[in-house]
Amino acid sequence: MTLQNDTRLNLSAGLLSVTVALILVIAKLWALGETGSLAIAATLADSAMDLMMSLGGLVAIAYAAKPADDDHNFGHTSAEDIAALGQSVFILISAVVIAGAAIFRLLDPSVSLPDNEQSGIAVILMSIGLTLGLVLWQRRVAAKTGNRVVAADSLHYLGDLVPNVGAILALWASAQFGMGQVDSVVALGAAAILAIGALRIGKGAFDALMDRQADPEMITGIAAIAADFDGVHGFHDLKTRVAGSAVFVNIHIELDGNQTLDEAHAIGAALRRAIIADYPRADVLIHKDPVGVEKHPDDTRQQVLPS
Repeated sequence: MTLQNDTRLNLSAGLLSVTVALILVIAKLWALGETGSLAIAATLADSAMDLMMSLGGLVAIAYAAKPADDDHNFGHTSAEDIAALGQSVFILISAVVIAGAAIFRLLDPSVSLPDNEQSGIAVILMSIGLTLGLVLWQRRVAAKTGNRVVAADSLHYLGDLVPNVGAILALWASAQFGMGQVDSVVALGAAAILAIGALRIGKGAFDALMDRQADPEMITGIAAIAADFDGVHGFHDLKTRVAGSAVFVNIHIELDGNQTLDEAHAIGAALRRAIIADYPRADVLIHKDPVGVEKHPDDTRQQVLPS
């Protein structure tokens, strides 16, 4: 039931993200036509990218929720990382386009001031309200499910609030003081924020696709559970890798070699349950060794010993 609830929550966040992005694209297209503001254009480009990424993210969430099958024995959660990496590329491209347009306008001495600033401000205020509501729901869902796509989307939409506020300031400065170039400066700031967010999201997705280990705090927590577990005399080869919102854990535990197979199995199963109780997204595989076992001379693979 937990996985089904997680899937429903993730899908609800994805659907809401697509809906909000579509509404904002339509509203900002109208606002751009009314004002001609580059700051509005920057937020429009961002919202258009948001719509594309939200659609891709929704597909990835649905695909990642599929259970393991014969072709994907460990499930489909890596789809979340592929989608997040694609998000980062689209965000970075939009940042470059916005920055280029802002620089050209800064160098243009004949730049014109935005028109109908009040209309633009009204649309941006609506955008901020919708974005805040979306971010609050996404952060709640990501906290419950650990979904990487929802978390990345939430982080990006949270970053959108800064350029939206900047667009309001640019329109206000244009209306009050005739400072047309403030529009371009705000657009440059928005581009920088987008680029930083893209690099951060991309690094996290790339690390997961390269089988980077889990968070050090999680590894330390699992080691502490195994070290103090009743019947476990030691452990080694604790290995982890992240795939989307799932974390795969392999661990070798050392048990009394004189006990029965049933007793050894019971200890391993209980340890697995204890780890999953603390880390519900973990997929745990436990190998059992007798205490004092020596490494076989033909086994040349390097072991990862606990620190």
